[in-house]
Amino acid sequence: MSAAAEVQRTAAVDLGALLDAGDGAVVTLVAGETRLAAHRAVLAARSPVFRAMFQHDTLEASCGEVRIADVGGPVMRQLLSYVYTLQAPQLTDTAPELLAAADRYGLSALKAACEQQVAAQLEVETAAAAAVLAVRHSCPSLTAAAIHFIRSQTHKVMATQGWADAVLQYPKDIVEVSRLLSEPPAEPSAPAAPAARPPSDSSRTPEPLSTGEREEADRGGQAGRGGAAARVTGGGGGRGGEGGGGVGGSWTALHEAAGGGHVAAASCLVGAGAEVDARSIGGQETPLHWAARSGDAGVVRLLVGASADLNARDWWGQTPLHLAAEEGHAGAAAELLLAGADRGARDRGGRTPLDLARQEGKQELVDMLTQR
Repeated sequence: MSAAAEVQRTAAVDLGALLDAGDGAVVTLVAGETRLAAHRAVLAARSPVFRAMFQHDTLEASCGEVRIADVGGPVMRQLLSYVYTLQAPQLTDTAPELLAAADRYGLSALKAACEQQVAAQLEVETAAAAAVLAVRHSCPSLTAAAIHFIRSQTHKVMATQGWADAVLQYPKDIVEVSRLLSEPPAEPSAPAAPAARPPSDSSRTPEPLSTGEREEADRGGQAGRGGAAARVTGGGGGRGGEGGGGVGGSWTALHEAAGGGHVAAASCLVGAGAEVDARSIGGQETPLHWAARSGDAGVVRLLVGASADLNARDWWGQTPLHLAAEEGHAGAAAELLLAGADRGARDRGGRTPLDLARQEGKQELVDMLTQR
């Protein structure tokens, strides 16, 4: 039997039940200011949620009125249209809301159709919302599409207001999205080791990088503070080509919040259980490395208070204090020193934070690191 014939047969059987429904066959659905009349038999035949509602001794079953919370009138009208016709509407603006409503009322076919529509409408500004929607409502195909899309242009997505809003409103879901982003693709290749600094050996001390080379190789996108969204610039990603979606590179939402100096977003993520010592692939940097390099003392203080590893080493053997000293961020360095960071730690080139501060001419940091 064809799909169309099956739909017609099912519809005929379900709607035929109305003939014997008798009194109380009609129920009123109330969504905001919208009131919609529907038949109990049809609702119960299509949705397990409505079926359970009408089969048991509930207020809705006795009064003939069902109040629909968190679903707008237009979306409820579209859902009711599907219940009667089994035809998913072609939507643009309301597809995400209809997907959530379909999931709530157990309309799996409508939910799958909405998944496809949301995936087809993915854009940079809405990608974060789509990923959160997919995670919240267990949508595997939409999750895969959204993660693939964000990986393809991570800098752009994470620089949007949509990403910042998702971090603040749905921190737990963004933690899960970040975990998925950090996982290798289905057929991963071995991550490329950062090329900025080769490992030192016992016979030769590596030459120090110039300031220009360090800026090009070390920065994982400089984050400004335009509104709530981190403004990420530069196309190369983190050190040695590290990036949110590039080959051999990935980071978490907490890295992004720390690097952008967003204390509120970082606090939400930490409170939601984000891993404070998560490592970026390639550079092996923690969020505290990113906070120290960006110089935001508030985020450094937050991460230190969350028991972040003060002396975590990145691929170059550098601690957060190395980065704060090299960039000349006195406030961040002071927070690290007060918390007990090791000022004598040496990177793979044998340099301490004081050596880097002197090399870059950061006199305030030189003075701070020479004091006991």
